[in-house]
Amino acid sequence: MSEQPAYETVDYHTAGEPFRIVTDVPDPVAAPGLTVAERRMVAIESTEVQWLRALLCSEPRGHADMYGGFIVPADDDGAHFGVLFWHKDGFSTACGHGTIALGAWAVETGRVAAPSDGVTDVVVDVPSGRVTASVTTRDGRVESVAFTNVPSYAFRRGVEVASPRGPVTVDIGYGGAMYAVLPASAVGLRVVPEDYADLIAVGRSIRATLNDAGAAEHPSDPRLSGIYGVILTEETAPTVTDDAGARQLFQRNVTVFVDGEVDRSPCGSGTSARVALLADSGDLRPGDTLVHGSIVGSTFRARVVAESEAEGRRAFRPEVTGMAYRTGSSRFTVDSRDPLVPGFVLR
Repeated sequence: MSEQPAYETVDYHTAGEPFRIVTDVPDPVAAPGLTVAERRMVAIESTEVQWLRALLCSEPRGHADMYGGFIVPADDDGAHFGVLFWHKDGFSTACGHGTIALGAWAVETGRVAAPSDGVTDVVVDVPSGRVTASVTTRDGRVESVAFTNVPSYAFRRGVEVASPRGPVTVDIGYGGAMYAVLPASAVGLRVVPEDYADLIAVGRSIRATLNDAGAAEHPSDPRLSGIYGVILTEETAPTVTDDAGARQLFQRNVTVFVDGEVDRSPCGSGTSARVALLADSGDLRPGDTLVHGSIVGSTFRARVVAESEAEGRRAFRPEVTGMAYRTGSSRFTVDSRDPLVPGFVLR
């Protein structure tokens, strides 16, 4: 009997959202001399790479909300490695929960050396730019990961759009990808598991309508254009101010991205876009923290660590802190007789 092809993965979850790490990747995206942004475009066009993405993401090896990344060479010696983020519908430009998982994985596997106690920066090239995951270790174990994202900004305000529950107004923010943001109450919903199916329907519809209208064309790089996700938010507690005047804002969100996929975490790049919108409006000031919850009850803590300019706009460098945990490793095989390879997706 001939040996079946095998594909090795290491799996993590960040605040409930899966992240499947693959280091042995197809030649088209591992070739020297390309940037990670260019590798993403190669992956999109490559039948071989798309097949492997579908195999590892689709049922029966994955599911409709699966997420992962291919480890690829960095753009230059300034980063430890690069990554191509993938999901059931293709390859994304940014992924905060994945960056947190990669920081934990890089330190836990020894790919990036770290002290038993201290903070280690893991620098990663992603399609939208260079990000840093600062990994805190204590007694030899990873305790938390804070990633500093690319400059993020408010892209458009007050965009009117139709939804299955009537017309609504959204703000669009950029945090490595474009997100449309609106209160869940605007469509008569709450960010709770009981409203899960309705939240998906609303997010899916708003995203498609905005993209059909070309509502989020990136000013300089068309590869970053388009609404990647729709963020529905709600406030969960009153803002708290400490003795030094720093405030904590408490919000919960659900991010519905690509074609109806739901982020179980508070969404790292989505949180970055949310931080940019709040900072731009003055609702999140220097020294303030956004405690950002998810639909499953997990949280990220986010703040602005620098202010700059990007694409002619006032921009903010968000820092998002969370934690990722290893859930296992797999050796997936392919039987040549299997008629369902590379798999299927039910949504």
